[in-house]
Amino acid sequence: MASPTSTNAISISLIFTLAIMLSLVGENCEAATSNMLFSGDSLNTGQALFNGNYKFIMQGDCNLVLYDSGRAVWASNTNGKGSSCVLRMQNDGNLVIYAAGGRAVWASNTNIGTGNYFCALQNDRNVVIYVGRRPIWATGTQVSGAGVTIVPPKANHTSAAVVNGGGGGGGR
Repeated sequence: MASPTSTNAISISLIFTLAIMLSLVGENCEAATSNMLFSGDSLNTGQALFNGNYKFIMQGDCNLVLYDSGRAVWASNTNGKGSSCVLRMQNDGNLVIYAAGGRAVWASNTNIGTGNYFCALQNDRNVVIYVGRRPIWATGTQVSGAGVTIVPPKANHTSAAVVNGGGGGGGR
């Protein structure tokens, strides 16, 4: 049987090793395993936000798509508009898809000034951009009975659409 001193040393060593491993994980991986993007965060091609059966993914075809159990319910309709696309939650509140070379191919049109913004894939399937606690944009794909405040989308989002009639009438 190991002595308490050697057990403590092993525990400390394991904690230290885990801390080093976590520090080596890139910041984009952090966003890809969460349900939120904060100001300055990005989703690269193939990365996604997750919440239960919901996935909000920046696909390889440059289309940003919200899936519910594998079924598309919202899309930015930007497939084929670029390659190596990146979704950025900017410090001005705008959620933007950039193609290779930095060309913007889609935006939420929510640039309202520098601040602390975040984009959340909520429990109700709605993707919402907030400044503080105030919602400023949404996909409008919420499902009823999820216990989350329903946020209607703004009228200026004509470049996105609910697909296959799967959402709560949003993205437009």
